[in-house]
Amino acid sequence: MATEQPPHPAARSYDGDGVTVGYGVRRCPHAAECVRGLPSVLDTGRKPWIQPGNAPADAVADVIHRCPSGALQYHRTDGAPDEEPEVPTHVSLHADGVLHLRGDLEVATPRGPRQETRVTLCGCGRTGNTPYCDHSGVCGEDE
Repeated sequence: MATEQPPHPAARSYDGDGVTVGYGVRRCPHAAECVRGLPSVLDTGRKPWIQPGNAPADAVADVIHRCPSGALQYHRTDGAPDEEPEVPTHVSLHADGVLHLRGDLEVATPRGPRQETRVTLCGCGRTGNTPYCDHSGVCGEDE
């Protein structure tokens, strides 16, 4: 993408060999794709829970690409390309009311427009992190 932005204004970043990982906790719906995919790097049972130096940069980038919300982002520091948006854009509505989008996205937020490649957007309108889903509204409740 043409616009260079941090993963999220409040994101923390973690440096590894050839890759820096950014994490925005307010965007994380806890889908657990990351911890299932690469527990040597992403393990919520340790501090810090993100240790990108524990695996090759390609493996770190691959598992972060699985993160549906974009809460996890990566920046390659080894000269390899950063994440490219999916073409064509893919949109799906999940049973819990959450919209999942992947592509070259511009998302309108209260802080202004953000360029994104992966997001989960609130379908019920009751999120505490507009427009991103945080499962705080009725769509996150068990029926």
